[in-house]
Amino acid sequence: MTDSILSKAATMEIPINSNGDSRTAEDDSLEQDLQQVMVSGPNLNETSIVSGGYGGAAEGIIPTSSIKGPAIRFNPEYFDRRCGNAPKPDIRSKSRGITPSQSAASRIANQPGHYPAPSMHHSNSNPSMMSEEATRGVAVEKFDSVKKWSINTYKCTKQMFSERFGRGTKTVDLELEAQIDVLRETKMKYERILRLARELTNHFYNMVQTQQALGDTFADLSQKSPELQDEFGYNAETQRLLCKNGETLLGAINFFVSSINTLVNKTMEDTLMTIKMYENARLEFDAYRTDLEELSVGPRDAAAMMRFEIAQQQYQIQKDKYERLHSDVSIKLKFLEENKVKVMHKQLLLFHNAISAYFAGNQQQLEQTLRQFNVKLKPPGSDKPSWLEEQ
Repeated sequence: MTDSILSKAATMEIPINSNGDSRTAEDDSLEQDLQQVMVSGPNLNETSIVSGGYGGAAEGIIPTSSIKGPAIRFNPEYFDRRCGNAPKPDIRSKSRGITPSQSAASRIANQPGHYPAPSMHHSNSNPSMMSEEATRGVAVEKFDSVKKWSINTYKCTKQMFSERFGRGTKTVDLELEAQIDVLRETKMKYERILRLARELTNHFYNMVQTQQALGDTFADLSQKSPELQDEFGYNAETQRLLCKNGETLLGAINFFVSSINTLVNKTMEDTLMTIKMYENARLEFDAYRTDLEELSVGPRDAAAMMRFEIAQQQYQIQKDKYERLHSDVSIKLKFLEENKVKVMHKQLLLFHNAISAYFAGNQQQLEQTLRQFNVKLKPPGSDKPSWLEEQ
């Protein structure tokens, strides 16, 4: 009996008609009973309020799944009144013909103390706010970097065109510029030596392979031709000796090519990269110097003086960068010249002695030359992968 009454009270339909704000004794009694249901009734997460609107025939359902209320409690007084033991009239008989006012319905719907859910939105909004602030900070940082890069590029481009058309001044170190020109010309000549040495290596390698094949053919014919066995044998031995000396010379030439390649494509290239950075720093320095000179002859108001101070600070930064790279280039050019002389002296002597000994047929002198310059020969077939690598 109790469970059926509580379930009916929890799921009943309350028709509401717009009849003004007039209040009667029965209205107050109905409101009191409904408050009893709200306090003592079931959890509002599992119910809904069905209303007929305030003046329309259409019915509407107000979902209450987001509203958290107390669990079901048994109210003895309310139960006695509902069973007829108390003088209170039955709420079902009143709900059929009496309609509460709009103010009563609004007060019933807005009962305090049953809405803890909104506090959860504050805890969920903090991580999102932090992520938005972090994203905004990254965007501002990127915008500032793009802005600085754009201003610097504009000034450098303006300075470059001014120098090209003869309208701007250029900072020039004549002695350093001459050394840079000599280095670039030297690098071009050494690249030509490197290219020719590689061609010589390829051609000589093919000749050595041809001599080896020819020696194997002579040896095979000496076994199959008894009448010419001695002649084929002499030629086979000669070709094998030439092939052995040729492999020794190839080792010396490969060492020469490797050393020239390191000098040209690493040592000289590293110095030229520093020179390129120095030239870019020189262009930026002249661009900010020109900007500072233009501001120095301009008006002297507060805004102009602020821009002049900022330009002076940027000019000093570029000047320090230019002077540092100028010093680096001077030092690298000096060490490059010393290293170039040392390396080329050794490599040219090796190349001369090895070529002379080979074509003179002096095998002992050729091997002594390789030992003198610490050239280690690769054993035959070392370039081929092992059988484990082929698997």
